[in-house]
Amino acid sequence: MVARAARATDLADLDGAVSDCFACPRLVAWREEVARTKRAAFRDQEYWGRPVPGLGTSDARIGILGLAPAAHGGNRTGRIFTGDRSGDVLFAALHRAGLANQPTSVAADDGLALRDTRIFAAVRCAPPDNKPTPAERDTCAPWLHREVALIRPTLRVVVALGAFAWAAWWPTLREVYGVRPPSPRPAFGHGAHWSGTTAPALLGCYHVSQQNTFTGRLTPGMLDDVFARAKQLAGVD
Repeated sequence: MVARAARATDLADLDGAVSDCFACPRLVAWREEVARTKRAAFRDQEYWGRPVPGLGTSDARIGILGLAPAAHGGNRTGRIFTGDRSGDVLFAALHRAGLANQPTSVAADDGLALRDTRIFAAVRCAPPDNKPTPAERDTCAPWLHREVALIRPTLRVVVALGAFAWAAWWPTLREVYGVRPPSPRPAFGHGAHWSGTTAPALLGCYHVSQQNTFTGRLTPGMLDDVFARAKQLAGVD
């Protein structure tokens, strides 16, 4: 895994390698089972059923780090945050911020394009109950580290969607930037902000899950504030 990730020479090469990963037996079994059984609403569709690569520009100044693909979202469509309610909320906010050319993301060929932004996940396969194990997180980490390394020349800020993504950033900080993570680790919270001198700033944002958006824990205005701050820190107009 580490060697395969390190061999990727660009994002297209990395995305292809990610999509062909079989490193975690539990995740492989789950993603393929979901793709076979499907959800009734999507029974006529062919599911992707593989690891989901990142999405966005190779010169991104803003990175968005999520947890993992949704079983009937990215695991179905093959594109991160595409085809589920979380993606509906996220891409609408990115469009309002001028970071996406359209407010919806329903299929891999729907014309969506991001500006100055790259979206990636700590774990690349849909996990049962949206809960990867620590071992699965660590096994998948080289993909994240290589992706960040490839966009390192331009990356200025990372928005961590949820506590899992926030925690996944600290090993990336060490592996990619050679920066010792702060001790104790800064606590995750919506609007939390950490800045180093030689690495991107880190912003915390509640995850765009239905649990958060349907209950009002995360509102469109709160998302707009986070992305406005991210643009400011990244120097994006």
